[in-house]
Amino acid sequence: MKLDLASSPVGEPPRGFSAGLTGQGEAVHWQVTEDTSASGGKVIAETSRDTADYRFPLCIYDGAVERDVEVSVLFKPVAGEVDQAGGVIARARDSENYYVVRANALEANVRLYKVTEGIRRQIAGHNTEVKSGVWHRLSLTVIGDQLDVTFDGTSVLSARDQTFSEPGKAGLWTKADSLTHFAECNIRTI
Repeated sequence: MKLDLASSPVGEPPRGFSAGLTGQGEAVHWQVTEDTSASGGKVIAETSRDTADYRFPLCIYDGAVERDVEVSVLFKPVAGEVDQAGGVIARARDSENYYVVRANALEANVRLYKVTEGIRRQIAGHNTEVKSGVWHRLSLTVIGDQLDVTFDGTSVLSARDQTFSEPGKAGLWTKADSLTHFAECNIRTI
């Protein structure tokens, strides 16, 4: 299902999503904003710009709880001094327990993590250029214990993990002071 951003007014939180936070720092502030380079001219962004390093804002979609799923998004790193990262989550129980794949323009890599009880542990990683100011497609597919990641249409990571075997929610993820625009969010049951 393609998530509709057009129905949410600019300057307000995206409809159908709940904000969450893993780690430290101030409260998160997800909102719909304008970006003429995005299809439909609207994007979702976390705009608080808190520089706490171990701070992971989540924008969790409340309309689906899935086990075997593909979560994909177009994202554009816009700004950030600590980080310029964007990602997607799957099988989220809450803001302390989920799988996340993220791409980081400052570190030039894609990483797959599991977050358990608020502690982030890397499962796999891949070094690749992630350009700031450019739209990228990132997806995470979880089927059973198999996790597969594609970045800009290329398969970059594949791993197995049994930490989260139950259905969960999906959504968006950023880190620290990342200002990242998200568009064309899709959640597809497999």
